[in-house]
Amino acid sequence: MQLPASWRPLLQDPSTVQIFFDYYKVNDTSVSKEALECLVRLASVRRSLFVEDPARSQFLSHLMSGTREILQTGQGLADHGNYHEFCRLLGRFKVNYQLSELLNVEFYGEWLGLVAEFTTKSLLSWQWASNSVYYLLSLWSRLVTSVPYLKGDTPSLLDETVPKITEGFITSRINSVQASFADNSPDPDNPLENAESLQDQLESLPYLCRFKYESCSLFIINIMEPLLQAYTARSRLPASGDAAELSVIEGQIAWMVHIIAAILKIRQTVGCSQDSQELFDAELAARVLQLINITDTGVHAQRYQEISKQRLDRAILIFVQNFRRSYVGDQAMHASKQLYARLSELLGLTDHLVLLNVIVGKIATNLKCYAECEDVIDHTLSLFQELASGYMTGKLLLKLESTKFIIANHSRENFPFLEEYRCVRSRTNFYYILGCLVFMEDGPVKFRSFMEPLLQVAVNLEASADAAFRTDVVKYAFTGLMRDLRGIAMATNSRRTYGLLFDWLYPSRMPLLLRAISLLTDE
Repeated sequence: MQLPASWRPLLQDPSTVQIFFDYYKVNDTSVSKEALECLVRLASVRRSLFVEDPARSQFLSHLMSGTREILQTGQGLADHGNYHEFCRLLGRFKVNYQLSELLNVEFYGEWLGLVAEFTTKSLLSWQWASNSVYYLLSLWSRLVTSVPYLKGDTPSLLDETVPKITEGFITSRINSVQASFADNSPDPDNPLENAESLQDQLESLPYLCRFKYESCSLFIINIMEPLLQAYTARSRLPASGDAAELSVIEGQIAWMVHIIAAILKIRQTVGCSQDSQELFDAELAARVLQLINITDTGVHAQRYQEISKQRLDRAILIFVQNFRRSYVGDQAMHASKQLYARLSELLGLTDHLVLLNVIVGKIATNLKCYAECEDVIDHTLSLFQELASGYMTGKLLLKLESTKFIIANHSRENFPFLEEYRCVRSRTNFYYILGCLVFMEDGPVKFRSFMEPLLQVAVNLEASADAAFRTDVVKYAFTGLMRDLRGIAMATNSRRTYGLLFDWLYPSRMPLLLRAISLLTDE
């Protein structure tokens, strides 16, 4: 925050900072919250306002001393407004100051221990402090990312505190499931239903996890393994049994998948070598890839209407998106030999082509089974489009049997979501993706073969009587055909591909279009 230079003597006066801490102590919550807001702004003052480093160090020491006293006494923190502003104040320390500057403060060790204890308690109070934890996790993530640039022999003390905070966060997410998800009903405040809230909670976590990645990955695996075993055992039962209990298991696994996805999104080598990091990535990824084979088998294949099942599949899609960006593609594979070697040992996934086949298989399953869940369909198509839009991954997709099946069998019988009115926009995106893949290959024969299901729809419409065009069934069929063709038209990016579609439409399909326009003018 930029302040006038004339304010410099006032800010360098220790009593200026102290007066706001005094106001916090002696006034009611309405005033104490405003005092903390002022302290947040003081903690954001630019370095340029202080002419000499000692003056800035003294200013920092006063801020840390005041927050230390609040942490020791806990005064005023029972009020939610005070609590939130205090978390914001702590978060400002690493935004505006270097780790080396914090280390130079005499009581840094005591202060850090108090902040760590406060963070741990906040994580346990997840229902009350969920919106405030973001600032605390942001502080810790900024601290650990500064460690490689730290000079001197003074210990940062982060090696002991950060793993406990990381484990505390993960444990708190697992424990929150029992209370939040047992009713298995939609909840807009649930992070698994709110992408923005989920992003806030997981934004800083990868840096904390990778700081001590070996112990953290082992901790995650020790939580994940019993959950996978329980979920696998449920798939083999003749009935789902206790539905509420199964929903809780799915919610807990969904959180773990989101956590693993967040970790794999960021590749950082602080604390371990690149090869070691890839091995730990492979261990975590293997658990989620193993889960993909479980979610659509046995009893679980009958639960696509359940909210908890939908949350879990959305988490898997996010994991696949993050994993693909880091490890799928020719360049990524050649640079990630350790990861694929370990995946080959664990799951038999020898390279990215085999892995892509698993991913596209999951995409096809979602498109087949989630006919009435627009959200999962949209997430699935987003992943499919991401894969198809890349030149290299698009070429790889065309080699897969699962992709060939989708291109050859894109009818409503195979993909029921095409029949759902709520998914009418999704079908345009679906045919845009298929169009991109089909147009990657030269040859009108394959294009005409691909258009055969749409040709059958057009022929049936042409055979319909004029009166039938007024019925909802025929109108929906015609609208759907136009949306499908629109998607394919969007994929035409050259004279050759546009010509293929134009020759299919003109002149054979023109009478149908003119007839529909004349009969449905007033619609």
